[in-house]
Amino acid sequence: MTVAHGAAASHYESAGEEHEVSGWAIGFVLFAGVMMVLAGGFQIFSGLVALFQNEFYVSTRNYLFQFDATAWGWIHLLFGVLVMVAGFAVMAGQTWARVVAIVLASLSALANFTFIPYYPFWALTIIAIDIFVIWALAVHGRDVRDFTS
Repeated sequence: MTVAHGAAASHYESAGEEHEVSGWAIGFVLFAGVMMVLAGGFQIFSGLVALFQNEFYVSTRNYLFQFDATAWGWIHLLFGVLVMVAGFAVMAGQTWARVVAIVLASLSALANFTFIPYYPFWALTIIAIDIFVIWALAVHGRDVRDFTS
């Protein structure tokens, strides 16, 4: 029992030590924040196109997620604003923004997955950006928190 206690104590002591923050990690998270702002802007643009020019997106036949272009416009507009705000918060180094950004990027990727039949290249581009954002914030998010505090 004392051996396990001693091993656990050394584990916690090493976890409390300072570690050097990588410049790459900071760069990845900053880039993720910038990409979130851009992806949010792209989604806002896509939403506005659907709202004001609803004939632009061609609806497909026999697709499970058949929404009106106006509904897609509001979905993309809402996600765009939320993702953009979360991106600015990530760039500001807010700790809560990492979790919110990962959740929003996941929901954005799912929404764009269902949007693929309407505008495939656009939807796949946003999904790729969302996946990079999730990876960068999940892997390197703590390094930025340690750097800013």
